[in-house]
Amino acid sequence: MLTLWGNVLASGILMGLVYGIIALGLTIIFGVIRIVNFAHGAMVVFGLYVGYCAGAWWGIPTIVAAVGAGALLFVFGYGLETLVVKRFVTRPHHIQFILFIGISLVLSGAQLIAFGPDPRPSVSHLSFETIAVGPIRLDLARLQAATVAAVMILALAGFLKYSTFGRFIRAAADNRLGGLMVGLPIPKIYATTFGIGAACAGGAGALISPLFDAQPFLAVDFTLLAFVTVIVGGLGSFVGALVGGLTIGLTEAFAALLFAPSLKSALSYGLLMIVLIVRPRGFFGAKET
Repeated sequence: MLTLWGNVLASGILMGLVYGIIALGLTIIFGVIRIVNFAHGAMVVFGLYVGYCAGAWWGIPTIVAAVGAGALLFVFGYGLETLVVKRFVTRPHHIQFILFIGISLVLSGAQLIAFGPDPRPSVSHLSFETIAVGPIRLDLARLQAATVAAVMILALAGFLKYSTFGRFIRAAADNRLGGLMVGLPIPKIYATTFGIGAACAGGAGALISPLFDAQPFLAVDFTLLAFVTVIVGGLGSFVGALVGGLTIGLTEAFAALLFAPSLKSALSYGLLMIVLIVRPRGFFGAKET
């Protein structure tokens, strides 16, 4: 019995790290640019398709596919912010919502045209392999995804804390007007930030391609997952995105064990409702002033 609980705990932590990097992409965009990316789930699905194509067509390892998906989404996100999003930064929130819903529909429609509606399973030797760590057996696909996600989180944290441009991003997040007054390149900062957020989504999508069949209709599921995660952790909080991801990952794992796998999402949304009632700003969200 203890072995079973240990396996469930390990599985929840591993998936929680992946959820954390997905949520981190969403929260860094909001924390810096103050816009909500409703196309985030479609970007995750783009990464899924990159992972599928890399494995099924070219036999490329999942980690390499994740790097490629992250790079592609960074370029896409940078260009999207430069050409489109920057025109909507100061517009009302409901206009921004419509914009990003439209972008999500366009991305999902393009994926539907390119690959059709049928699920596309990734070809990976990791999909059915496990490794024993004492009495615990870890799914290699989850372990690889979680390990790379953890490296991405640490690399992004180091970039934001120690690099000059990372300090520019944090300064712009704290005070946009002040940044403009001291000469910070705010347009470049915003474009880079949006690119980083999109890269997190794409890289995470490729990492979990051995675990999820790629299909356009998953965009809504991943968008909702990202929102639940960042709201539980605290919208705009780096630490909150990670803690929220781990919380949702563990909630889903234990819900599948104690109730039924089909109730995983229901328990996550139930947790969201409790957090909104007890602590509306999430675990690490800042108080509104």
